[in-house]
Amino acid sequence: MKEYKMRRGETLEERIPDMEATVEEYFGPITGTEDFKGSDLFVVGEPKNPVFKRVVVGAVKYSGKKDRLAVNFEEADPTDLAPEDLEAAGEAVSAKNDFLLEATGRDAKSRRDSMKRAVEDDAPDY
Repeated sequence: MKEYKMRRGETLEERIPDMEATVEEYFGPITGTEDFKGSDLFVVGEPKNPVFKRVVVGAVKYSGKKDRLAVNFEEADPTDLAPEDLEAAGEAVSAKNDFLLEATGRDAKSRRDSMKRAVEDDAPDY
């Protein structure tokens, strides 16, 4: 499960006021919920894109901090996909990036840089 911060001065609720509808729009009907760090996340058990096997997404609430977006994209092995489903791979990447951009206000490069900084912050000093 990956967690993403919002841009400075923005909250997840401002960016996506109706998380359920937004998740369904991007990935398909919600089939249940799953607990993660005390928050209920939406589960799409049968995503509309065949590349995704399962999608878990939602807001994780922290006391005294801004909510974070938590996502887990379970994807099929590309070698297991039928030739007609290979086209869907590009659409799957676009769906993930478009959703994360809408939710966080950060493009893929900004999200990568943020993740790198978080890892560097956790590294011990020698």
